[in-house]
Amino acid sequence: MRIEVGRGGLLTTVQDLGRPGHAWLGVGRGGVADAYSARVANLLVGNREDAALLEITLSGPALHFPAAARIALCGADIEATANDEALPGWRPVELPAGSTLSLGRCRRGARAYLAIAGGVVVPRVLGSAATDLRGGLGGLAGRALRKGDALETGAPSRSVPARHAPSIAAWSINPSPDIDFHASTVAGLLPGADACAPRDVLSRHAWQVDAGSDRQGLRLTGPAIALSAPCRRPSEPVMPGTIQCPPDGQPIILLADAQTVGGYPRIGHVAQADLPRLAQLRPGETLCFHDIDAEEAVALQRAQQARLARIELAIQARLAR
Repeated sequence: MRIEVGRGGLLTTVQDLGRPGHAWLGVGRGGVADAYSARVANLLVGNREDAALLEITLSGPALHFPAAARIALCGADIEATANDEALPGWRPVELPAGSTLSLGRCRRGARAYLAIAGGVVVPRVLGSAATDLRGGLGGLAGRALRKGDALETGAPSRSVPARHAPSIAAWSINPSPDIDFHASTVAGLLPGADACAPRDVLSRHAWQVDAGSDRQGLRLTGPAIALSAPCRRPSEPVMPGTIQCPPDGQPIILLADAQTVGGYPRIGHVAQADLPRLAQLRPGETLCFHDIDAEEAVALQRAQQARLARIELAIQARLAR
């Protein structure tokens, strides 16, 4: 199917789970910022969890579907209508041929994920469909969607019946506790590689998300962090979750589009299980940290993977009916 883009939205990109293994070339992993929501969205439409889909930031696109399609929206709570009918998230929705899907603002959360049965088909670069905006590669010519674009999709794993109106599943997935917009955001904090800041300097304060945040990093504002030493050194490896402290003392949490090396002191690292929720933080929202150790971080990640495995089994049982 060839989907027509009537409106690109604020920042809508083709993403998948990224392109690992190329850091030695200076190419970061990239991919979806909130991997939890993206995985669930793909599972809901019968795709592999690593299929290419759309990541929508703060305000979404308008898309015309010439043929019947099965979709799912996960992540941020986004305004969504098809043929003037409101669509909920975290469940499969079947659209009739000729539908126009209009995605508005994200009411809560920063990034929504639109999965389409069959997945979005674009040329793969270094084994991935993910859009690298800084490198200008992957996705649609390495850029965000814009009016007049067309998206190709693959064949769905299950046929989509012809309908006269959208069909919305009566069941849905509860994403809590991994994605919960009703709870305050608290992230598990591991010690940094550079011991030039007090161990509890991040966990003793609440931090506010700065408007300069993007897919590369979540910029935080709060009391300026005073380092015990300048910590000047050659650039060293960094990755999503690394917390850097630039000269102004305002920390940066690296996200999906993290560079591969950096010269700022690395004063902490966020537990991997908490990265999906951090990707949903909006400018002005508050983030707190609590100190954990490596054993606790591994336990959090294993628990999250176990929840995803149970969700996958539940979805497969529902779709088989």
